[in-house]
Amino acid sequence: MIRLGREFAEALEDLAEQRGLDLDAVISVMESALQSAYNKFKPSEKEMEVKINQHTGDITINEIREVVEEVEDKNKEITLNDALDIDETAEIGKTIRIEHNPTGFSRIAAQTARQVITQKLRDEERKVVYSEFADRIGDMVNGTIYKVEGDDIVIRINDRTDAELPRRERIFGERYNPGAVMKFYVLDVKQKTRGPRILVSRTHPGLLKKLLELEIPEIQQGIIEVKNIVRDGGSRAKISLSSLDPNVDPVGACIGNGGLRIKAISAQLKGEKIDAVVYSADPLVYIKNALLPAQVSKIEAVEGHEKEANVYVYPDQLSLAIGGRGQNVRLAAKLTGWKINVLTVEPDKMPTLKDIFHDVFTQ
Repeated sequence: MIRLGREFAEALEDLAEQRGLDLDAVISVMESALQSAYNKFKPSEKEMEVKINQHTGDITINEIREVVEEVEDKNKEITLNDALDIDETAEIGKTIRIEHNPTGFSRIAAQTARQVITQKLRDEERKVVYSEFADRIGDMVNGTIYKVEGDDIVIRINDRTDAELPRRERIFGERYNPGAVMKFYVLDVKQKTRGPRILVSRTHPGLLKKLLELEIPEIQQGIIEVKNIVRDGGSRAKISLSSLDPNVDPVGACIGNGGLRIKAISAQLKGEKIDAVVYSADPLVYIKNALLPAQVSKIEAVEGHEKEANVYVYPDQLSLAIGGRGQNVRLAAKLTGWKINVLTVEPDKMPTLKDIFHDVFTQ
C-alpha cells in the first residue's frame, strides 16, 4: 500500500468541487493514470489494478487472478490451494487480488498525480462542459464579452466555459466591449479535440423568442402563443401572435402599457424595432396584418401561383408598405411564407366600400 495521506484525498475533493466534476470521475481518471504509470514502471503481462481510497488517500496496487482447477495462464490464473493461502474465501471461478508494494513507486505516483491534475482532468472537465451545453442548444444564456481579438469575439458564459460569437451572428453596428454583459442564444455545441466549441448568436429569432418569454407573463403562462418570428438583427423584427383567451389582446399584452414591455426587449437588442401582429389562419388576413404599420386597401391571391398575393395600397402608403430597402415587405413575406407583390391603387381602379371595409363584409 502506498500512503499519500489524507491531504491527497482532500486535494482530490477540492479539485472536484472547484472544477464542478464528480469526485468518482476524478478518482477514476487518477486510478487510470496511476495504473498506466505502474505498467511503465514495472512492465508485466499480469493484470494489475490500482485503487485509491477516497477517505484516506491510500493507493493499493493489486494483481488480479482467476481461481481455476488447473492453471493454463500463470499470469492471470491461480490454483485453489494457492488462492486459499492468500484469501480463505477463495472459490473456483472467482477472482482474488494479490497486493503489491513496489519499492520506489510512491515518488512516481505523486508525480503522476500532479500530471493528471493538469492534463487528464482537463479532458474530463471538457466532457462535463460538452454534456452540459449540448443539452442547452436553443436556450438563452447570459455572457460577458471576455476577449476581442481581430475578428474573434470570445464570450465567457461561466468561470470555466467560453463561447464564440461568429461574425454572421453579430448585430450590425453593435459594440462588443470587454466586460459588457449581454444575452445570447446557444446556437450549436461541437465536440473538438481541444474541447467543446460553443457557438452563440445575437441575431437568431430564438433569442427574441426567449426574451419575449422572459418579459411577458402571458407568453410564459401559455395564454399567448408566438406563431413565428423573423429578424434583421438589430434593425427590425416581426412577430406574429395568437391568444388562447378571447379576452386577452396578444399585441396589446406584448407591447405593454405605454410600450414598456416591447421597449425593454428592444433595448436588449440595440434598439431593434419590433412589429407585433396578430396571426390569422386566413393567409390574406395574415399578410395584411404582417404588413403593418402600412394600411392595405385590397389584397387578393394571384391565380395560378401558389402562395403569391397582390397587395394594393394607396400611394401615400407605398413607401411604408415596402419599407427601407424593401425591409417591411421582405420580412412580411418571410413571416407569412407568401410572396407579396405591393401595388398602388390606380385612380380609375379605386376600391369600393366593400374593398375598404373587407373585414366587416367578410365576418
